[in-house]
Amino acid sequence: MAPPKDPPPLSADLLLRAYAMGVFPMAEGRDDPRVFWVDPEARGIFPLDRFRVSRSLARTMRRAPFVVTLNRDFQGTVAACAERDETWINTTIFDLYMDLHRMGHAHSLELWEGDALVGGVYGVTLGRAFFGESMFSRRRDASKIALAYLVRHLSNTDFKLFDTQFLTPHLASLGAVEIARKTYHDMLEGALSQGVADITSRPLPDAQSVVQRNTQTS
Repeated sequence: MAPPKDPPPLSADLLLRAYAMGVFPMAEGRDDPRVFWVDPEARGIFPLDRFRVSRSLARTMRRAPFVVTLNRDFQGTVAACAERDETWINTTIFDLYMDLHRMGHAHSLELWEGDALVGGVYGVTLGRAFFGESMFSRRRDASKIALAYLVRHLSNTDFKLFDTQFLTPHLASLGAVEIARKTYHDMLEGALSQGVADITSRPLPDAQSVVQRNTQTS
């Protein structure tokens, strides 16, 4: 009997093939070198037409307290997402996302207060799907504002799927929903079969258009 073959080495290309199959990588912790693959039975997604902006958040956004940028500091955004007591971003995963960014398949949206990076979100793009990976906030509402801009921008640039991997209470309060694995895979197949969306093809929306587009709640 032939010995079992070693699994292929982790690479950016392997990551893209995994995302295309609905699978994403995680590590148990920052210092754990092992990486495992996840395909949840229930998947979180953001419907691109149902993001919720509360009236209080809308007032904050209209004041434009932050400068919003795309891909200004991808490395800093990923590093900030990993700066927490418990993180699934180990060195291997960090380096792979840097490779995906250089290939044009990983992007970040950042919030700035002067020269200080105070919030952001990053993810992977493939076809017309955006796979949200992580976000961080160093100011009140910064992660909410980053997500509001991102959802609007993905819609403006013809994306069809915003995958959040898991549904958390925070994401649910903003309009994310949970769907079954089979439903997710069907949506993913559709998003990958409709050509390629370019997240850099249009400038980011302004605050007023983000607020007007999204559902108002009390």
